[in-house]
Amino acid sequence: MQRNIRNPLPAIAFVLCTALGACSHPPDETRIRDAIARMQAAAEMRNASGVLGHVGNDFTGQNGEIDRAGLARLLKLEFLRNDAFDISIGTIAIEIDGDRATARFQMTVGDASRRWLPNGSEAFAVVSGWRRDGSDWVCYNATWNDKE
Repeated sequence: MQRNIRNPLPAIAFVLCTALGACSHPPDETRIRDAIARMQAAAEMRNASGVLGHVGNDFTGQNGEIDRAGLARLLKLEFLRNDAFDISIGTIAIEIDGDRATARFQMTVGDASRRWLPNGSEAFAVVSGWRRDGSDWVCYNATWNDKE
């Protein structure tokens, strides 16, 4: 049974929009924010590999004082010794320059037990460097300093 289609443009437009929508990627800034959010969620679940999944193999932190393996050890140590903590991240400012980006934000780590943080929380100013890796972004360096 053959239908008589008077105006095929709406159907063609629908197919094109659907196809183009399926192929499009979120903007770079959104992908970086999503990676930071996934790292935050993984840290709160004490999942070091979930955090490290967004960290480049050539990572350097604290101005060269720590590499990716050192970061892995630091995360595992913190996850083992801390009973319960939460992480909140403030507004993230992102500057993108080609295949590189810088993300700046305030991060507060809370310790409800006050066992490890006597004040109950500690705030840090974080500056992280990101690079495009295919369609993903990975963190290749970071510094975090106490925010006073």
